[in-house]
Amino acid sequence: MPNRATGSEPQAASAVLIIRPTAFASNPQTLASNAFQCESNSAELTSRARAECDAVAAALTDAGVRVHVFEGQPERDCPDEIFPNNWISLHADGTAVLYPLLAPNRRRERRRDVLHALTSEHGYRLSRTVDLTAHETHGRFLEGTGSLVLDRPSRVAYLCRSPRSDERVLADFASQLGYETVVFDAADRAGAAIYHTNVVMSLGTRFAVVCLDALPTADRERVAGCLRQSGREIVEINLDQLGNFAANLLELGSRDGPVIALSTRALDAFDTTQHRTLESFGALVPVAIPTIERCGGGSVRCMLAEVFLDR
Repeated sequence: MPNRATGSEPQAASAVLIIRPTAFASNPQTLASNAFQCESNSAELTSRARAECDAVAAALTDAGVRVHVFEGQPERDCPDEIFPNNWISLHADGTAVLYPLLAPNRRRERRRDVLHALTSEHGYRLSRTVDLTAHETHGRFLEGTGSLVLDRPSRVAYLCRSPRSDERVLADFASQLGYETVVFDAADRAGAAIYHTNVVMSLGTRFAVVCLDALPTADRERVAGCLRQSGREIVEINLDQLGNFAANLLELGSRDGPVIALSTRALDAFDTTQHRTLESFGALVPVAIPTIERCGGGSVRCMLAEVFLDR
């Protein structure tokens, strides 16, 4: 079990940033490592993805979450820019972390203009930037809060190993931000390593959604024990539910209390008991995003980069 230091950061952010895509497509450079992604490239994909993105932003805004929407980069050909949580994380102590990404065409997603706008236009305080991107030159990657599922108050980072999630970069992150780590393996039904930790598990303030069936037997009790030690109620899902993005959800703070953002596909995957348990921890905000899930291989949580910075 990790030794948990007490942190000042809440688990749930009250603000998120979203990128509206300008060239959404099934990225050929990520297909090999993402079994959730289907190859499909039609002229209609971008308009569909933009509409789904707008629906997520509108639903969260209506639920009382502060949403900052940035337009994508039409000149840079970024098919996955709709998933900003992979290149940036923003922390309550004023830290921004920039992450190393496996696909070369995804590295174009990193944008200093977004950081500048958050401070100059939206009044957030940014005091330092931790740049981990040099690891890319050594073939080591850590794709933000896709690779990392963070227990923020307890300063514990969970990571499942994959081509996109390297323990050496994790150690660098943990050293610079003061985190303990819990590392494990996770695989789908075909035995392939699951590309991101945030499709295996999600942590809310008082709950954890996790697919322990995806973990080797030797890792299951260790990870479950860490989650129980944190005081969270475990909502355990199976591999079929994992395949429908049931773990890819995010608790956020709103003016009316906690909300849980997820896709309608994820919500439909829960059974009645799980559904009731989940909604006891926050108002559910489901949105249909079939184009993004099918062609991008990620769901609602992947679309949201939390903003914990002070204003």
